[in-house]
Amino acid sequence: MEKIITAMPGYRACEYLLVLSPHEELGNRIMKTKEEFADKYKSDYAKWGKSHITLVNFMQYEMMEERIVNRLRMVAMGCPAFKVELKDFGSFPSHTIYINVTSKLPIQNLIKTLRTDGQRLMKLNDDNKPHFIMEPYLTIARKLKPCWQYEKGWLEYSNKHFTGGFIADNMTLLKRQILTDNSRTKYQVKEKFAFQNLPVATKQGELFG
Repeated sequence: MEKIITAMPGYRACEYLLVLSPHEELGNRIMKTKEEFADKYKSDYAKWGKSHITLVNFMQYEMMEERIVNRLRMVAMGCPAFKVELKDFGSFPSHTIYINVTSKLPIQNLIKTLRTDGQRLMKLNDDNKPHFIMEPYLTIARKLKPCWQYEKGWLEYSNKHFTGGFIADNMTLLKRQILTDNSRTKYQVKEKFAFQNLPVATKQGELFG
């Protein structure tokens, strides 16, 4: 069930995901795994979801978007590219099966920077704060029915193997609108931010003003 947002009259609220995406060949391999799971265990959520690692999920008014994009661009400019290693499968009991991310440290360091530099801009209100994913993973299937989709699926996938890796040299901001009936549009790419490993001298808070 989607979280209900009560928007201020005249202001459009949007939901955002900031993600790392694998290269095309690896992305296709992951999608094949997702499709196989979806067909075998009748899980539409496995088939529809894209192949990415979520860094942060947040909701905000669209009028804040330019400031958020500027902040994310500054974070990316100071971040070096890094390798992401994927190996085998893990699960959140009763509802989600995912591919393990074994190279967590560089992703966690990036998320800490995002949390320090961008948390205020990403907070819609006290009930809708940004959700930073400090333990990164790549979802295969979510919202599974506990008894047969999760239990049978995990029995199989806990014994399966998967290896892959990619160089994360950018992060992508995805956006979808929250409509007046609280339904959502499809996610669209808002912007990609290249990791440039540059000395970024901008003081924290400078772009909050």
